[in-house]
Amino acid sequence: MVMTPSQMLELGTPLPEFTLADPDGNEHTPANASKDAKGTLVVFMCNHCPFVKHIRAELAKLGRDCREQGIAMYGVNSNDYDAYPDDSPARMKDDAETFGYVFPYLVDGDQSVAKLFQAACTPDFFLYDAAGKLAYRGQLDAARPSNDIAITGKDLRAAIEAVVAGQAVAGEQVPSIGCNIKWRPGNAPAWFG
Repeated sequence: MVMTPSQMLELGTPLPEFTLADPDGNEHTPANASKDAKGTLVVFMCNHCPFVKHIRAELAKLGRDCREQGIAMYGVNSNDYDAYPDDSPARMKDDAETFGYVFPYLVDGDQSVAKLFQAACTPDFFLYDAAGKLAYRGQLDAARPSNDIAITGKDLRAAIEAVVAGQAVAGEQVPSIGCNIKWRPGNAPAWFG
């Protein structure tokens, strides 16, 4: 397991436009769905990463809470599922049902969306305000598979509360840490280590 930090894009960066399908082939375009939302949360995640496995229950809860708060939430799996079959679309559908994800869990098969966001790890969180500007990028909280810190989602949840209230996110934003995105052979972007 290689621990990789998020890239920490510049705050204020616009929400990239993209369309991805879920495992059933239904297309989702966050920019359209986000027009009436108070914000948009995009989470780069997968099925097999121990960092994501560690927070699955909190991701499911976060999805329900975001829905109630008017935040459009999307999970994006950009891993090379040919090399990592646990991350295949069929397994994504199983995980979404098993763990109760109420947000669209989308397949980034050509990894173009990961490149648009400069996503580096799983999980990697990007929270945009109602105007589609990046308000938060960083960790869910300080819990990791290797420590005994309780999973609360406090860092991301505080950012969501600020976005819902139309306020700037206060405090230091700490990079997320996780497994690196599993790039297809020859597809890793230049900025990726």
